[in-house]
Amino acid sequence: MRKPAPKGPRTAPATKRSSRPAARPGTRPAARAEAPADARSEARPAGRTSRPATRSKAPRAARPDTRPATRPGARPTAHAETPADSRPEARPAGRTSRPATRSEAPRTSRPETRPATRPGARSVAGSRPGRRPAAPVAPAPKPALVRKTAPRIVKAGQERLQKILAAAGIASRRACETIILGGHVQVNGKTITELGTLADPRRDVITVDLQPIEREDPVYILMNKPKGYVTTVKDDRGRPTVMALLHGVEGRLYPVGRLDFNSEGLLLMTNDGALAKVLMGPEHEIPKVYLVKVHRNPTNELIKEFQEGFLLSGQRLKPCHIEVAEKGDNPWLKVTLTEGKNQQIRRMFAAVGHPVSKLRRVQFGPLADPLLKPGTWRFLSPQEIAAIKSL
Repeated sequence: MRKPAPKGPRTAPATKRSSRPAARPGTRPAARAEAPADARSEARPAGRTSRPATRSKAPRAARPDTRPATRPGARPTAHAETPADSRPEARPAGRTSRPATRSEAPRTSRPETRPATRPGARSVAGSRPGRRPAAPVAPAPKPALVRKTAPRIVKAGQERLQKILAAAGIASRRACETIILGGHVQVNGKTITELGTLADPRRDVITVDLQPIEREDPVYILMNKPKGYVTTVKDDRGRPTVMALLHGVEGRLYPVGRLDFNSEGLLLMTNDGALAKVLMGPEHEIPKVYLVKVHRNPTNELIKEFQEGFLLSGQRLKPCHIEVAEKGDNPWLKVTLTEGKNQQIRRMFAAVGHPVSKLRRVQFGPLADPLLKPGTWRFLSPQEIAAIKSL
């Protein structure tokens, strides 16, 4: 009976490696030929096989490297400079790993396959390689040429078409603009759709939906407004307006200026838009006189402050003239204003502790009539019309 061979490091026969065929062309040469068999058998423990510790120093065929040698900004590796003799020749048994040393043959640089810039992109001077170039900046648009049009020549007697329609009582000026844009207005048989078109109401034939219009004569009415009426043409809350006090008057009239719901006094009603614009403009400073009844007598210092320009809600008011019309515990004061802020007199006296109990306007510019009773009205005389037009 054959005894088993004692365990120990096995040694390969020397002729075993020499019997291998030569390496085929294009394959990696074997690196085990240079190491002696005895050294290899001592480096490996029994029962384990591993890859050779070293490779052949014969140069291997360099294949084209498609990767860049180094990335931009990366640090160079230090293992290439380490000599092969200083590296360990064997690795611990039981681990299959890559060779501890590399070939000393120089590696060929890999050609750069990624284009530096995208096709069609502009190259930017001073840009880093491999970085995407900045997007091209669009040129600034050229300013549009402004064509200078010749100034419009206004002949005597011509007015804007929407103003003529409003004066004829068709509708308000804003509503007349909408009518024109809708193509409902004709001048001498031609449809007009452009705002600002000039026409002469005395010479041109102006029609709305082929119906001729007639220019209204200007109307001027002086009314003594009572309490409980709103100084507007229409009221969204359904309260009575001053238009309900006009009976038997044809045409489209509107009030000039305002009096609040609880105030009374003189009010001008007209269809002359140009005159109404002058009378309501604060730059013309048309004087308006009021009789005001206040609680308790204001001091002389307070009256002087009103006359010099009172500061109300952070806004400086224009100076107003104040004098005592009737003395008493609750006196009547005569106040003259040249501007018409919303409820200006009531707010002024309420701010200093003298609330207003009654307010009545007794004069509007040159117009005054102490005999006109509240709720009644009359036409202005030619002298009064000439007086207000001279303002």
